[in-house]
Amino acid sequence: MPIITVKMLEGRTDEQKEQMIKKMTDVMVETTGARAEAVSIVIEEMNKANYGVAGKRLS
Repeated sequence: MPIITVKMLEGRTDEQKEQMIKKMTDVMVETTGARAEAVSIVIEEMNKANYGVAGKRLS
């Protein structure tokens, strides 16, 4: 039962997330032979205020 966790900044549309879930599931099925029904995708969205790069917050 593959579980994929995606951490990304918030702001994507529901349609973008649906496309990402579909494509990631397809890749897992193609590369591992897992059944699509067994693949789980978890999206963890982060607020820009809670994320920093090179010593600076993104917000």
